[in-house]
Amino acid sequence: MDLFSETTFKCSKLITQHYSTSFTLGIKTLEAKYRLPIYGVYGFVRYADEIVDTFHDYNKHDLLNHFWQDTYKAIEDKISLNPVLHSFQMVVHTYGIDRELIDAFLTSMEMDLQRSEYNAEGYEEYIYGSAEAVGLMCLRVFCEGDDAMYQRLREPARRLGAAFQKVNFLRDIRSDYYERGRTYFPGVNFDSFTNDAKSAIEDDIQADFEAAYQGIIRLPQGAKWGVYLAYIYYKALFSKIKKLPPSRILQERIRVPDQHKVALLVQTYFRHKLNFL
Repeated sequence: MDLFSETTFKCSKLITQHYSTSFTLGIKTLEAKYRLPIYGVYGFVRYADEIVDTFHDYNKHDLLNHFWQDTYKAIEDKISLNPVLHSFQMVVHTYGIDRELIDAFLTSMEMDLQRSEYNAEGYEEYIYGSAEAVGLMCLRVFCEGDDAMYQRLREPARRLGAAFQKVNFLRDIRSDYYERGRTYFPGVNFDSFTNDAKSAIEDDIQADFEAAYQGIIRLPQGAKWGVYLAYIYYKALFSKIKKLPPSRILQERIRVPDQHKVALLVQTYFRHKLNFL
């Protein structure tokens, strides 16, 4: 059984490595005890997201429903022949991940199949499920059963997830709007996307980043560098987006070059080692 479980975590690790070099880099900076559980969380959320965004020639509603049912069966049975779900259920049981977080995440995936535009309420619900809930799953891992710590850091963790997701929305406007027909930001018309509208979104994101940092500096030492690296990476991406006119981000997906990512890795390493976070 140990060999089977070890193999399933390696599958989730492989998924992470193939889908996200940035996330993989961030996980490698975590203390070793956190890495496999976070791979387990990422593999789960990545596969659900793939159903929604990629499997266009298949019945996405059926696939997502089956994935949802299989997730809870894996949790209840404490085993699954789906390696992604087996590793995830182990993380759920080991770290006490709330089922409300799992439901919120899967509901946000379902929303992508049902909605193309979001009002303010739907926007907040989607961000909570798709990003904040995932951050809270990771926080459960970092807190290792310390519920008092989890409750102290819960709100900053939510704000960090929200900031990441909103930056993703800005980065992916072209593909979301023109290819998938989705509009996440409520009340924004991307056919006439103005500087004022963009600035209002950016002010909201900046407030999330500021609130999130107060939680990062209080994380356990073994988790701090990895989360801070992700924070700095997204801040760099956000900075690039802020400098561009609305027309530019409607035309291309903004990226942080690999060499810049390496520089950020080195920069955050020394800040972490010198205890400057």
